[in-house]
Amino acid sequence: MIFGTGVDIVDITRFERLLGEGNERLFGRLFTEHEREYCAGKARSAQHYALRFAAKEAFLKACGLGLREGMTWHDVEVVSDRLGKPELRLHGRALAIFTDLELAKTFVALSHDGNFAVAMVVLERS
Repeated sequence: MIFGTGVDIVDITRFERLLGEGNERLFGRLFTEHEREYCAGKARSAQHYALRFAAKEAFLKACGLGLREGMTWHDVEVVSDRLGKPELRLHGRALAIFTDLELAKTFVALSHDGNFAVAMVVLERS
């Protein structure tokens, strides 16, 4: 049974600007070390940062909570499986909320076109 859905769209040029400004502190607050390493290794790193940020926002919308209840940006991490498919890895407060809501599975889809990155998250209840 579907519990919630969330979608978010991000302007990639915003992340290009932030990268150009060398705003490491902000990126450290928004993304886990693993996410920063992954994105930094890509030719269009801003695109990958934007996709991950959109996925985090979409997850928060699907939960219906936003960034509250003690949740931080690091509590939702975007990883790739061995074939490159994106997945969400939940930590800390996000994992606790996921468990409290008796949710069983997350589904995430990422896409980009031109200057835009979009993510959709579906949460399934057991």
